[in-house]
Amino acid sequence: MLDPFFEPLADATGASVDQIKLIFCLLFSYPLGSVYIRIPTAHPEFKHIFSIVITFFYLVPVLNLYVGAIQLLVSVVGTYYLVERVQTSRMPWLVFLFTMGHLTINHIIRTFAEAGYETFEISGPQMVLTMKLTTFAWNVYDGRRPAEECDKWQTQQRVVDHPSLLEFCGFAFYFPGFLVGPYLTFNEYRALVSGSLYKAAEKAEEAESIAFDPMPHRLVPRGRKRVAFRKMIVGLIFLGIYVTFYPEANYHLTIEDEFEAKRLTARIIFLQFCGFFERVKYYAIWTLTEGASIQTGLGFTGYTKSGGTRWEGAANVDIWNIEFAPNLKVLLDSWNMKTNIWLRECVYKRVTPKGKKPGFRSSLATFATSAFWHGIAPGYYLSFFFFAFVQVAARQARSYLRPLVLPATYVPSRDAAPPPQTTLKQLYDYLGIIFTVAITNYGTLPFMLLTIDDSFVAWNNVAWYGHFVIGGALVFFYCGGTIIIQEIQAMRIKAEGMRKQREELNRLVQTGAITPSSSSSGAPTLPPLDEAAQEIEKELRGKGKDRED
Repeated sequence: MLDPFFEPLADATGASVDQIKLIFCLLFSYPLGSVYIRIPTAHPEFKHIFSIVITFFYLVPVLNLYVGAIQLLVSVVGTYYLVERVQTSRMPWLVFLFTMGHLTINHIIRTFAEAGYETFEISGPQMVLTMKLTTFAWNVYDGRRPAEECDKWQTQQRVVDHPSLLEFCGFAFYFPGFLVGPYLTFNEYRALVSGSLYKAAEKAEEAESIAFDPMPHRLVPRGRKRVAFRKMIVGLIFLGIYVTFYPEANYHLTIEDEFEAKRLTARIIFLQFCGFFERVKYYAIWTLTEGASIQTGLGFTGYTKSGGTRWEGAANVDIWNIEFAPNLKVLLDSWNMKTNIWLRECVYKRVTPKGKKPGFRSSLATFATSAFWHGIAPGYYLSFFFFAFVQVAARQARSYLRPLVLPATYVPSRDAAPPPQTTLKQLYDYLGIIFTVAITNYGTLPFMLLTIDDSFVAWNNVAWYGHFVIGGALVFFYCGGTIIIQEIQAMRIKAEGMRKQREELNRLVQTGAITPSSSSSGAPTLPPLDEAAQEIEKELRGKGKDRED
C-alpha cells in the first residue's frame, strides 16, 4: 500500500524495499514513544490500544503482512485461552508446542519460498512473539505454585493475577520491540504501563517532578530522551556502515571464484572483515529498537553512583564485549541477550528434573530449541553443531590453561577478587580475543549462507581452519594434555608453597623469633605452608573437575 513511498529510498541506498520499511518502522517508533509515555497511567487501556493500533499499522499497510497479522493474532488469542483454561503443569508445554509448532510451519514456508534476509516476512516478528508467549505461560505457572519453590527470576516474574484480553494483547503487541525485539516479560510490561517501574525514583525526584512535570502521575526519571536518541544515532551510524561496506565485504563473497583466487592468508583476514560487517546490521536494528523502547520508558534500571539514570533493561546486544570478547562465553552472553535469558529460564531450567543440576540433556534440549527457533535451514544446524564443540574446547581451556597464567595459589570463585593483570595474563586475554573472534567469524559462515553446499565451499576456501583449531584443541585435552597441565600446575603450587615457607623462615630469623642454630633443632614450629599448598592444589583440581562436568 505504501510501497511507492519507499521504492525511491530503496533505489537510492541499494537496500531492498522491505529493509527500508523496517528501518522506517523503527525510526517512526521514536516520536510515537513520546506520545505513548504521555498517556496517563490512570488509563492503561489507552496504552494497550495505542500499542495494538501501531503494531497493526506496521504489519498491514506498511509491511503488507495481511495474512501474517491474522496468524499472529491467532497465536496471541490461542495462548491467552490455553493459559487461562489449562490448570495443570502441562500448560506451559502445551503453549510451547502450540507457538513453536506454528513458528516452525512458517519457517518451512519461508525456506521453500527461498526468502532471503532482504525479505521481511512474518517469521521474524513471530520469533519474538514466541519468546513472549512461552515466557508468559511459565510466569503464570510459577504464579500458581508456592513462592518458596521459585528461584529469584521466577519470583520476580511470576504472574498471579490473570490479565484481561486487552492487557494481554497490549503486552503481546507492544510496538517498539514487536518486529525485531527485544522481548519483554509480562511483569515488565505491566510495570511500564502502571509506572511502577519508576518507584525507586519517586523519592529522589518527587519535588522536581512536581515543579516541572505537568502530569504528576507520570513520574519518569530524567535522561530517558538523551539515552534514547544516543541509541538512535549509534544505530544510524552502524546502519551507514552496513550500507557502505556490506556490499564489498560479506559472507556470500567467500564462495565466489575471486575469493578463492586470493592467497590463503588474505582469505582468512578478509573473512574477519566479512564477519564484522555481517554483525553490523544486527547492531543497527537492535540498537535502534532499544532506543525506541527507552523512549516509551522501558529499560530503567536505577541510578549510577554520580546520580545519573541507567537505562540498560532494554539492551539486546553489548557490542564492545562481542568484538573484544576474551572468550566465547562472554561473547555469547553479550549477543542477543534477551534470547539467552529466554533459553535459560524457559528451556534450560525447565527441562531439568526437580532437585537436580542441569546437565547434558538440558544443554541438548536448549540447543535443539534454539536451532528450531531460528529455522530449518541446514546452515543453522551446522553452526550450532560446530559451536557445541567450541564451547567444550573453551571450557577445557578455561579450566586447565587459564590457571597457568594466574598466580599459583589463586583460586577462582564468584566471591574471589579479580586476578592480577600480569603480562602473561594480558597476553592470554589478547590471544583469547583473537581466537574468539576468528572462530566466531568462521563458525557463523553457515548461519548466514544457509545451505550445506555453500557452507562447505566457504569453509574449504579458508582451509577449514576453525575445525583444525577446535579439533586439535580437543585432541590435546582429551589425549593426555590435561594430565600434563595438571602436573605443571601441581609443580607451580608446590614451588609457591616452598617459596612462602622460605620467606616465613627468613622473616622469623630476622625478627629474632628463632636463631639459625635453633632452626635446625626442630624446636620452632613453622606454619604448615606446604600442607596449605597441597590443599589449594586439591581445591584447584576440584574446581577443574566441576567446570568440566
